[in-house]
Amino acid sequence: MYRFFPGNISTVLSFFFALSACQPSAQNEQGLATGTWRSTIDMQGQQLPFTFELFATDSSDYAMYLINGEERLLVDDIRLSGDSLLMPMNFFDTQIEARVSGSHLEGEFVKNYAEGYRLPFHATHGEDYRFEPASADEAQDFDGKWEVYFEGDSLLSVGIFEQQGSRVKGSFLTATGDYRFLAGDVKGDTLMLSAFDGEHAFLFEARMQTDGTMQGDFWSGRSYHTTFEGKRNPAAELPDANTLTYLKDGYDKLAFTFPNLNGEPVSLSDDKYQGKVVIVQLFGTWCPNCMDETKFYADWYRRHQGEEVEIIGLAYEQKDDFDYASRRVRKMVEKLEVGYDFLIAGVSDKKEAAKTLPMLNRVMSYPTSIFIDKKGQVRNIHTGFSGPGTGVYYEQFVEDFNILMNKLLSEESGT
Repeated sequence: MYRFFPGNISTVLSFFFALSACQPSAQNEQGLATGTWRSTIDMQGQQLPFTFELFATDSSDYAMYLINGEERLLVDDIRLSGDSLLMPMNFFDTQIEARVSGSHLEGEFVKNYAEGYRLPFHATHGEDYRFEPASADEAQDFDGKWEVYFEGDSLLSVGIFEQQGSRVKGSFLTATGDYRFLAGDVKGDTLMLSAFDGEHAFLFEARMQTDGTMQGDFWSGRSYHTTFEGKRNPAAELPDANTLTYLKDGYDKLAFTFPNLNGEPVSLSDDKYQGKVVIVQLFGTWCPNCMDETKFYADWYRRHQGEEVEIIGLAYEQKDDFDYASRRVRKMVEKLEVGYDFLIAGVSDKKEAAKTLPMLNRVMSYPTSIFIDKKGQVRNIHTGFSGPGTGVYYEQFVEDFNILMNKLLSEESGT
């Protein structure tokens, strides 16, 4: 039904306005209902629910907040033309394309960089629940910390859930990052959690077993599915994130030359970085965990400009196309007001990314941060990122980060 929409947003908008000029719509005159909408994305025979709050703006037609538990993600520049609604997901190369019919939206969630990636999308105005309301009296107890193993992954993950009645919020922490802000409900013996951040669509369902363990399923997007099992364990801890990625034997330094957003070659050996502490961030604009980390680094860097420190973001994007990659990064830099340097390093495939930094044992996760002292020595490599959705784990990361950076900044330069 919506196959006529191309990936290029400017072309889509031109089509919308041409359509509106030819076929005036009462809906366009009335506008789109603001307030809370409940939405679902159909994927793999499941329905992933989320809510958003829509409001009118001066600079564009509309904007909205995607709501995931305590998280409110701003999505602006939403355009309505006639009964056609275009909702680009900020710096992600994704969008929702929908038709407006009174208090309902029908359309598709589209990933522009992935051929044929279109998932049915539905929304109803005025509904604010995530999953169907459940009875708190019948809800079993999933509150607390869980030791979790996902099928095919030998590394321990940790589930952290806060349950009040039938409502639940929390996340799963893994060795390569967390699943950010999850929210949902418990219905009888079944825990249901979901999140939609504009790029990733996550749906978890776990059933309490008679022995107090849980068995679950995890769906992500149009094709990924795995199972998991867990048991309550207040002492469950992840592997040390500072030991998973390291320099191969014979290396003690990092070296690279990649183009900046203007196509000019930049090297870690350039004068700008000599005698300074340097954080090298492996990331991608498609990666929400990377965006959480980038927001943290951007704020920290603003407060420490003028000190002997630099941050270099190495972007590994979805397409091996410099123009495409640099556009994605520029948009992210503008949206998040990031003041440090970014280079285009390669594609997101981890094996291909590892070839660009052959001194590393592997590229295991986006994001990964490499901390280099004033003498150019690699002092620490941190795999993954525990973001704000992980609560005390995020607070612990911030504390450890500040301790490390204070130590590195206090040391004398080798130059």
